[in-house]
Amino acid sequence: MNHKAGFVNIVGNPNVGKSTLMNQLVGERISIATFKAQTTRHRIMGIVNTPDMQIVFSDTPGVLKPNYKLQESMLAFSESALQDADVLLYVTDVVENPEKNMDFLEKVQKMKIPVLLLINKIDQLASADNTSTGKHAAQQKLNDIVEHWHQLLPNAEILPISAKNKFGVDMLLRRIQELLPESPAFFDKDQLTDKPARFFVSEIIREKILLYYDKEIPYSVEVRVESFKESERSIHIQAVIYVERDSQKGIIIGHQGIALKKVGAESRKALEKFFDKRIYLETFVKVDKDWRSSKRELDSFGYNPE
Repeated sequence: MNHKAGFVNIVGNPNVGKSTLMNQLVGERISIATFKAQTTRHRIMGIVNTPDMQIVFSDTPGVLKPNYKLQESMLAFSESALQDADVLLYVTDVVENPEKNMDFLEKVQKMKIPVLLLINKIDQLASADNTSTGKHAAQQKLNDIVEHWHQLLPNAEILPISAKNKFGVDMLLRRIQELLPESPAFFDKDQLTDKPARFFVSEIIREKILLYYDKEIPYSVEVRVESFKESERSIHIQAVIYVERDSQKGIIIGHQGIALKKVGAESRKALEKFFDKRIYLETFVKVDKDWRSSKRELDSFGYNPE
């Protein structure tokens, strides 16, 4: 039997469940997934290997109209995923407006590769009314959503799923396997991702900031790992949390440093689970007022899609 391999890229608008789906498909926690939009900022690869197949999944930032250079880089990551895909997964959900970001959707319409349109969060259609009438109404709403998307992307295969509940994920994986081209592997068979360990340290700390701080704070934050020293049983890490204003620095640290200690403790627990080693984590907070709008700063944080 010939070996199959290919790039399966996941795109869509913010907050439709792309990262949750990616983690379900890969079987590992590669992308941070929170309830807040614009969680994913990079293009992150997760690699699934079997003896006769390699699927290279890519999670991408949600498509948006950029307001500053960071968001321009995020959009470039999403658009780059249209260039090198063997199979494209376009993720939507049961509540978003299908016409949102039509200019990006028009690029998807023109693609010649297989496009799988995934209607996520169908569990939200389940009616509290468990009668046949309630179930019929939920099914009718799903039928209407499917028909609308069929008009927008007539060449796409449409699959209703619930990434959170794993509904339809196995069926999706089988369909991807059928669509993959014959090819040798692109990466070593024991490789899980294209990102280095330091990247996941930064992402896990940023995830905790997304969860524990309100409003604009998480979107003004970036994390850089200054030191990563690994031994057989432990890893010593020093990380700097960058913010744009002194007032944000005060909020991140909190009264008597309590807020920063909480982020550090929660990050350490998640890192120990991720690396399966004892973690010693030191975090510092610095102000860099230009990081979201400076090309040099963004390049240093890895926001270069080329």
